Amino acid sequence: MSATMKYKGYLGTVELDAEQNLLHGTVCGIKDVIHYEAQNAADLQRAFHASVDDYLAFCAERGDQKPEEKPQTNSQSRKQTSR
Repeated sequence: MSATMKYKGYLGTVELDAEQNLLHGTVCGIKDVIHYEAQNAADLQRAFHASVDDYLAFCAERGDQKPEEKPQTNSQSRKQTSR
């Protein structure tokens, strides 16, 4: 299973690790690597949102009011799944 989520213009992947019974993903389109994980979809969405918020706060703390990386545009943010 592979899908995406969108928050504040950023895309995050959704992956299932069936062996560990875990959902996880990464924020797309940025130079930094931001990983999040959870046991269920609702918690994964919260973890993704918290990760983006933390990333933006970190960028602001280091003086990057607008991070160099650009969030994905609407045309690139359609939910995708692979079977």
